[in-house]
Amino acid sequence: MTQPLMPKATAVWLIEKTALTFDQVADFVGMHPLEVQAIADGEVAQGIIGYDPIANSQLTREEIARCEANADARLQISISSIELPKARGKGARYTPVAKRNDRPDGIAWLLRNYPKLPDPAVGKLLGTTKDTIAKVRDRTHWNSSNIKPRDPVILGLCTQQALNAVLLAAGEKPGALPLPAPEDGAE
Repeated sequence: MTQPLMPKATAVWLIEKTALTFDQVADFVGMHPLEVQAIADGEVAQGIIGYDPIANSQLTREEIARCEANADARLQISISSIELPKARGKGARYTPVAKRNDRPDGIAWLLRNYPKLPDPAVGKLLGTTKDTIAKVRDRTHWNSSNIKPRDPVILGLCTQQALNAVLLAAGEKPGALPLPAPEDGAE
């Protein structure tokens, strides 16, 4: 159950303004009944001003009256009709300094093994820019002579689940790497 805003101040208001039991108040605000009793006795929350849950659309007068009439009933928080904004994504991931030089290796591995993977998907998966991906592809990266294609999962740049999800979204089969070409003279 979701808790009301400012639970201690809400408990102060409910104790002062209603005839609810300590158990009912404690259950609603997520506190222990002894702590609610201590608030009622004036031992705790002496300077806290009560927070009116009715004025803030967390409770209705009918809900309080229903619970005052029946000591076994529990208060139910009102569901807000206001649409909450969607949570934003995490945004850019922080890559430790020690792993920053590994990112071009991961990009090179993805470009070599999954050439049909779009650049935005690679950028989102590894937390890099289109410019860096293009430089690794064109071999104009400042450190291109030292770039060795290595699996980004092993490098710790992404998880296997995230890589599989990106590959599925791009129409590739996860884990189906192309077989290396046989070397000259090998039978």
